[in-house]
Amino acid sequence: MPTPSRTRFPFFSLEPRIKILHYSWLAFFISFVVWFNLAPLAASIRDTFNLSKPEVAALLTLNVALAIPGRVLAGVLVDKIGPRLMFTGLLILTGIFAFFFAFAQSYVALAVSRFLLGLAGAGFVVGIRLVGEWFPARETGLAQGIYAGLGNFGSAAAALALPLIASFFGGAESWRWAIAATGLVSIVYAFIYYAGVRDMPKGSTYFTPKKIGAMEVTSKSDFILYCIMQAPLTMVLALLAYRLGPSGMKVMPATATLLCYLVLAALYAFQIYDTWRINKSIFTKAVAPIHQYRFRQVAVLDFVYFITFGSELAVVSILPLLFKDTFGLSLGVAGFLGASFGLTTFFARPGGGYLSDIFGRKKTLLTCMSGTTIGYLAMSTMGQATGVVFAVIATIICSLFVNAGNGAVYAMLPMIKRRLTGQIAGMVGAFGNVGGVLFLTVYAGFDAATMLEVAATCSALSVALIYLFIENPKGQIAEEMPDGTIAMIDVT
Repeated sequence: MPTPSRTRFPFFSLEPRIKILHYSWLAFFISFVVWFNLAPLAASIRDTFNLSKPEVAALLTLNVALAIPGRVLAGVLVDKIGPRLMFTGLLILTGIFAFFFAFAQSYVALAVSRFLLGLAGAGFVVGIRLVGEWFPARETGLAQGIYAGLGNFGSAAAALALPLIASFFGGAESWRWAIAATGLVSIVYAFIYYAGVRDMPKGSTYFTPKKIGAMEVTSKSDFILYCIMQAPLTMVLALLAYRLGPSGMKVMPATATLLCYLVLAALYAFQIYDTWRINKSIFTKAVAPIHQYRFRQVAVLDFVYFITFGSELAVVSILPLLFKDTFGLSLGVAGFLGASFGLTTFFARPGGGYLSDIFGRKKTLLTCMSGTTIGYLAMSTMGQATGVVFAVIATIICSLFVNAGNGAVYAMLPMIKRRLTGQIAGMVGAFGNVGGVLFLTVYAGFDAATMLEVAATCSALSVALIYLFIENPKGQIAEEMPDGTIAMIDVT
């Protein structure tokens, strides 16, 4: 495969790596259409089943729950079996679940199928590994940004297209056909994807973890840090169970809520055991320096993505209502201004990746998170005193830094340890979902200004963590070939 120059990125060419990029973002796009096919049709579903407001809210909450462990699991599997099989299977599986949801005849069936459809949110992780295999280090930031920026638009596309599809079929239950259409597209594209994609360029090696399970770490301190970083992924699921239980939405009885807590506690205990099983050798002998990597860099990226993507999910959810209530705008105008925060992902996320390729990954991350801190502080002061023009400018500027930060995170991620890229991407992606849940929890308990101030504070802390613990990739990283020899992979 020819090595492209730093400035050449032929987005519309038929070069193999560009075709892989297009196959990948479209798979991600479709998986997000399936994942977000509930919200645009929620009113029709509510009317069909005569659901209460807490029951509708519960469906929306369940839609998020499985995406958190699903992204971690997808990261484990993609590193082991490869992106081609993983994304194909995921598209087929979530397509089937979409059909189950479309033709459910009871609230229980709706809830179970909606919970399972959370797996669609794991598709994002798969393409991160695939793009990382096909693009050289000096272009992977831009490629990852394009992949994520175009793929994320699947949520907006679902909001725009599904009501139109439902109106085409007509009738009180036309929503069923719109949901089913997303499942059909997902299943059909799975076969197209399988036929068109290879896991790596010809002549390359697909490096896999030595064991399937918890992430490999290379020191005792990293073992402890990894165990700590797994805790929030379990705790946020307990928070979701609490919100569904008697103290929250009251759609799940106390016994079921308690059972969820017990299952999650057992799951976390198993994760600690599995981490020890995979990494017990580090307690008896040191890992050779050539094979070591610093997990603390993963932990910092977890926290940064918790802020960038997590806050984006929360802000996009509340911003239209915030503009309407604060400035007395119409629903249409408030919705348009609120949507502007997410729409900048088209160019800001690839932009963050591209700037990482050109100016360095640490410097770009520092700049993005510094801008995010200032942006959220400015947004937290929005009100009648500052005026709507200031609010719009602050929102757009903040969104540019937030979405560029998303791109900068995934520009660095493939440079840490090639054979663990899927697992690292899964963990970082899961923390993004955790952030969305926790920031919205702060909003529910306080108000929008407090949530934005918390986001700004977390962002300021991330600047310090990036400065202290993130290292610019330099030179090469070592990976072991199937025959036991060592391959050196360029990361500059």
